[in-house]
Amino acid sequence: MLLLPATVTAREARDAVRMLAQTLRRESDGGVVIDASALSQFDSAVLAVLLECQRLAQAWGKGFAVRHAPAKLLALARLYGVDALLPFEGIAAPAAA
Repeated sequence: MLLLPATVTAREARDAVRMLAQTLRRESDGGVVIDASALSQFDSAVLAVLLECQRLAQAWGKGFAVRHAPAKLLALARLYGVDALLPFEGIAAPAAA
């Protein structure tokens, strides 16, 4: 399982993709699971990161899923119309206010 960093904005997106891509290659052939539970600060760039990771996983013949996505990430994915493209599993509990 791969962990998304706590912050993924336009500033961190390129490094996040690079780091995840390196790890994606080493993941088992069965599939790649990205754990988004640590994600606390993000913008729409995180969607691009997840879509790119999914594209890479598919290109390497691996399955792909995103687990424990914060509710705000799901809302952002719906807003941009990519919620049907990303396989979200197990939604994280809402953060305390």
